[in-house]
Amino acid sequence: MEKREQIYEGKAKKVFATDDPSLCIVSYKDDATAFNGLKKGTISGKGVVNNRMSNRLMQLLSQDAGIPTHFVKELSDRDTLVKRVRIVPLEVIVRNVAAGSFSKRFGVPEGTDLLCPTIEFCYKNDELGDPMVNEYHIYACGWATREQVRSITDYAFRVNSYLSDFFLARGIILVDFKLEFGTLDDGTIVLADEISPDTCRFWDSATREKLDKDRFRRDLGGVEEAYGEMMKRVFG
Repeated sequence: MEKREQIYEGKAKKVFATDDPSLCIVSYKDDATAFNGLKKGTISGKGVVNNRMSNRLMQLLSQDAGIPTHFVKELSDRDTLVKRVRIVPLEVIVRNVAAGSFSKRFGVPEGTDLLCPTIEFCYKNDELGDPMVNEYHIYACGWATREQVRSITDYAFRVNSYLSDFFLARGIILVDFKLEFGTLDDGTIVLADEISPDTCRFWDSATREKLDKDRFRRDLGGVEEAYGEMMKRVFG
């Protein structure tokens, strides 16, 4: 399967058409951004880590947890063949431990274990700062149907349950993470985008050392090493 014209470029990935209109190729970059693109930089090797880790986790979620995904085939260290989807314009955030914006908004000290996992929806719009929305906003604006939101919510919590156990067995706390979903031509909802240190907060379960993009966001140093460590934990 060969790349054809580029059909999209985001902060961390490029998407190319193929000779099959139902498939496209995602190519992962080393570019790094934070705070809705206000902070920019490069994390050497990030594209390889995010591509391979995402593919591995998508495969496991499909096989072991019954989560439909866009993954088709890993083509190289940076390129993956995926089903072409129409992205639902929502970021779906699942939180297990208070951190980041959750701590700031609600005054809950970072590192506080939440009494239960929580889910948040944000409207995907950089110009507006990806504002948090509730289900009534979603339905009123036509971003997703009630049935789609039910499916997305169910899948998100199932992903959380599976990945929390997966990472804990590897000495990692899954603090929180962002998911994106898309629809196939027949309307089927599938997990899309990526699952990586760019989109998840990972803390070492013994030391609570941050092993994710917060090291870039907060100028903590050791960013490439953290991504490399997560790669080792996932692939053993």
